[in-house]
Amino acid sequence: MQIKQFEIWIADLNPEIGTESGKTRSVLTIQTNLLNKIPHPSTIICPITTNVKKDSDILRVHIKKGTANVDKACDIMIDQIRAIDNKRLTRRIGILPTELIDKVKENIQIVLDLE
Repeated sequence: MQIKQFEIWIADLNPEIGTESGKTRSVLTIQTNLLNKIPHPSTIICPITTNVKKDSDILRVHIKKGTANVDKACDIMIDQIRAIDNKRLTRRIGILPTELIDKVKENIQIVLDLE
């Protein structure tokens, strides 16, 4: 299974602890392809939710229904970045378009104070 940066996958995030996102859900892979090519045993992701919050522009990046093959409008949860074992990834859904990749990168820089 070849994982690439900025792909959307279905992942099993159970069990969850505290405020972590759990259950089987879509995730965005954000880990560099330098690690993905090794292959590295884990992947850094942002969970995706269908609980869309229109007024949360820094902590979330909005994806419209049909974009990157998602079947509902959803949000990438930038504040929930985590590493998961690759065994949790079950199926590739699609790849994020360039304009949303740029927004994800920008929001990660803001949330992690990387400038």
